[in-house]
Amino acid sequence: MTVKPKHITGYDARHTQVVRATCLDLATRLGDLMGEIVVVGGMVPGLIIPQDKLPSGAEPHCGTMDIDLGLAVALFDDKRYQNLTDRLRSSGFEPDRNESGNITLQRWRVVDDHSLTIDFLVSPSNPEEEEREGKIRHIESDFAAVIVPGLHLAFLDQLSLTISGTTRKGEQADASVSVCGPAAFIALKALAFARRGENKDAYDLFYVLRNYGTGVDDIVSRFDPLLGDGKLTEALSIIERDFTKERSTGPMRVSDFVHAGIDDDMLADVVGFSRDLLTKLERRR
Repeated sequence: MTVKPKHITGYDARHTQVVRATCLDLATRLGDLMGEIVVVGGMVPGLIIPQDKLPSGAEPHCGTMDIDLGLAVALFDDKRYQNLTDRLRSSGFEPDRNESGNITLQRWRVVDDHSLTIDFLVSPSNPEEEEREGKIRHIESDFAAVIVPGLHLAFLDQLSLTISGTTRKGEQADASVSVCGPAAFIALKALAFARRGENKDAYDLFYVLRNYGTGVDDIVSRFDPLLGDGKLTEALSIIERDFTKERSTGPMRVSDFVHAGIDDDMLADVVGFSRDLLTKLERRR
């Protein structure tokens, strides 16, 4: 099981390259199934924000330790997940094991490299599952997914991108992938932050808010398909509560992640961008 570092120095650019190569490998092998899969989680910022064309003063995103893949409901309705697990196994992936040595069917890994894991996520299918956030839905004897309320937002706001580069086996390849858009990403990270309070979640949220497109207005326009959704309303309330005061948990944990302490300029930036987002969204609604 991957343990997420609490500070930016715990992330290695070389590992991020392995993550990207593995994602590219998956995309080339899953092919027609990729239309029912959206990339979410910590890999998103580095994909939707060109790292070679960052805004002035912005640092490259630190990357991620793993790959999170959201699965569309249609994948289960048609039982195409059976094809998914067959392809995973034939491509050199297997279910991971937890600290007790038990198989975790919702998290997979490369057979010959256990440093990287792939988590499969799914939206709740009923009100009962809505209350089982973070629990496991067992889909088949050899496959499961983590229940993530709000995941449906990633399918309402997604970007189709082409990943180019080298797969984990050294192949040159290009592949089209669906990636969570900036509005849904910010909402999902707010929901995650409220649930587990991770420094990295606060950092990821702020990184996209600060660096996507040409400014906050580019993100605000992406919220239109999400407006009125209950999970978005919840996420915005979390941002209001946790990110709009300099000593609240959001700004403090972004600063702690990046600077290992309090940096007044960063606290002010987090608060300023968060307030700007909420103000402009309120006007749009």
